[in-house]
This record gives sequence, C-alpha cells and structure tokens, in this order.
Amino acid sequence: LLMWLGELITEFGVGNGVSLIIFAGIVVSLPTVISQLIFTFDPAQLPIYIIGLAVTLLVTFGVVVVTEAERPIPITYAKQVRSGGQTTGGLSTYLPLRVNQAGVIPIIFALSILLFPQMIFQFLSQSSVLIVANISNLILGLLANNWFYTSAYFVLVFLFTYFYTAVTFDPDSVATNLQKSGAFVPGVRPGPATSEHIARILTRLTLVGALFLGTIAILPLILRSVTGIQALAIGGTALLIVVSVVLDLTKKINAQVSVREY
Repeated sequence: LLMWLGELITEFGVGNGVSLIIFAGIVVSLPTVISQLIFTFDPAQLPIYIIGLAVTLLVTFGVVVVTEAERPIPITYAKQVRSGGQTTGGLSTYLPLRVNQAGVIPIIFALSILLFPQMIFQFLSQSSVLIVANISNLILGLLANNWFYTSAYFVLVFLFTYFYTAVTFDPDSVATNLQKSGAFVPGVRPGPATSEHIARILTRLTLVGALFLGTIAILPLILRSVTGIQALAIGGTALLIVVSVVLDLTKKINAQVSVREY
C-alpha cells in the first residue's frame, strides 16, 4: 500500500513519493522527542543539552555541505568540422563527482549486517546443545559491548561506502563514453589514462565520504555513552534522509517554478 501511495505521489506530485513517506515518518516522531526532552529536563544538565543542540546544528550543517559537495572534473569537447565548413564542439563543461557518492545505503547495509547475527544468535542461545548456547551467548555479549559495536559499525560503514561506490560508478565506462562523444579531460590522454585519472580522484573523494558516513553513523552511540541521555542521540541515518529529501524537494520545486515562469 505504501509503495502504491509512493508511486502516486511520484507521478502526480513533486519529488520521490517513497522518500517523502519515509521523510514524513521520521519528522512525525519529532514532537515525541521534544516532549521527552521537556518532561525529563534537569537544570543541572543544562550544559549537556546546550552541547547536544550545538552538535545537532553542526551535524546538520555538515550533512548539507557534504551532501551537496562535488569535485568537478573539467571536460572539453573536440572541435569537429562538418560538411559545409560548419564547426561544432570546442565546448568546455565538467563532470561532477559527488563526495557522498554512496548516499545513505552503506549505513543501511552495515545495520543489516550487525542486526542479522543478533537475531540468529538470540535464537541459538536457547538451544539445548550446551556448546551452541555458550558460543551464542558469548557472541551476543560481545555485540552488546558498546565500544565493540561502535567500532564494528564504523568499519562496516567505511568498507560498504567503497564497495557501493565501486558497484555504482565505473570509471572505465565513463572514460569510454567520453571518448566516444569526442570529449576529453585537458592534460589527460583519452581512454585508460582518463579512467585512471577519474578513479584516482574518486578514491580520494570516497575516503572523505566514508569517514563522514562512519562518523554520522556512530555519533548517536557516542553521545548516548557520553551523556547518558537517550533523547540527545541524533539519528544520523534519519538526518541524512531528511536533509537529502529536503534538498531534492527544494530543487524540484525551484525547477517547477522556473518552468512556469517561462
């Protein structure tokens, strides 16, 4: 039903329907979080609340910057002389490589990898076979350790960022398409050299994106451990989704307004 509603919103509305439904589900929980903060407010912990608010604003700003950040690779189209002496090409443009090329997908993958073993070993811990139950309880205890869980979470997000970027973006294909269209990167030979150039830049950008996503993912766990206040835990994944949807919706609304003006 939700998928059907999402498709209707996408077809007859503005923006991606499924993303907007997820966005609404996240935003609707804000009043509950705010009311929880109000009812559990302790004047003695005011500095912690102020720090939490400052961190929230800082993280939001960082998410916006990194989500929109891109590294332009200059591209020039070779001049071509057609029949009749007409010259085409010679235009200069750029290929945008996003810093956060993978989006929120690596965090979702990492969560799945961490949660699935917990479900399996939770079931196996009830086994009548003593050694199976003991091993399951040992692993569950390890996963329950906050610092181990946080470290594993960060490493998985970091690795999945590289994996997902490699799967979804192929420098060889991009270099081939550029060569076929008569485009080239100034100072770089077309073909394999262009592919290596793009791959080298992409690797550096992915490092920044992986560190950013890993930090965003574990930030709620760190805040929860340091402050002990559950309500201050910022949902990094939720924040990424909210910011991405808002930015995408804003762009599409501006595009619709521009179309209506002309």
